[in-house]
Amino acid sequence: MNFSRNSPTLLRAIIFDFDGILVDSEPIILRLTQEMAQREGWTITPEEYYQDYLALDDRGIIEHLYRSHGRAIDGKRRDELVAWKARTYQQIIRDGLPPMAGAVDFVRHAARQYPLAIASGSLREEIEHLLAKLGLKEQFTVLATADDCARSKPDPEVYRLALARLQHLSTFHNQPLEARECLAIEDAPLGVVAAHAAGMKCLALPHSRSVEELQHAEWVHRQFAEVDLARVADAFRNNSV
Repeated sequence: MNFSRNSPTLLRAIIFDFDGILVDSEPIILRLTQEMAQREGWTITPEEYYQDYLALDDRGIIEHLYRSHGRAIDGKRRDELVAWKARTYQQIIRDGLPPMAGAVDFVRHAARQYPLAIASGSLREEIEHLLAKLGLKEQFTVLATADDCARSKPDPEVYRLALARLQHLSTFHNQPLEARECLAIEDAPLGVVAAHAAGMKCLALPHSRSVEELQHAEWVHRQFAEVDLARVADAFRNNSV
């Protein structure tokens, strides 16, 4: 990331990925992805999922499946699989999902200092439902979801949309929010790429990855309890990352 060192940059907003960052949903999504592949006569190992599919939305997962097996994308069949996965997942999460360790306390602490957004490849309905179950719905002023975007991460579309929606908040009317003033929080290598492509710095939590796979993020921590937001804000201010 090439940020100017001539003037300080303030941390003014935080944008979270959702699955694997706020809720422990990745094992379920892995299983459903494997079931979608099996319906088409293919298999996906956990290693393949976490390497190639982790940051993709449902459409992106199915399209990648088709491409990786040398088949033309069948739009009608893709939409059928997306609908099946959404129905099945929504039944599974009806009673909520457990939060990632430390996520609830971290979000509540961060929301007292910064506007918060979510930039995710999940559906808005799923995110809003799970946030409500965690008691965190009011902490997020902006959601950018798969419903809003044509392209999955690593494309920066969802991060750019989250930024655009944050910019409309009254907090930023007098001094518009810039991408370089946002911290993205991710757990997937492709998610880090998306955040960087949107012009943002990124803090990575490798819940399902090795630390080495996320070294392109500015900060890498094992869990939320290790994250010191004051130190991150100082690093923004001092242009020290």
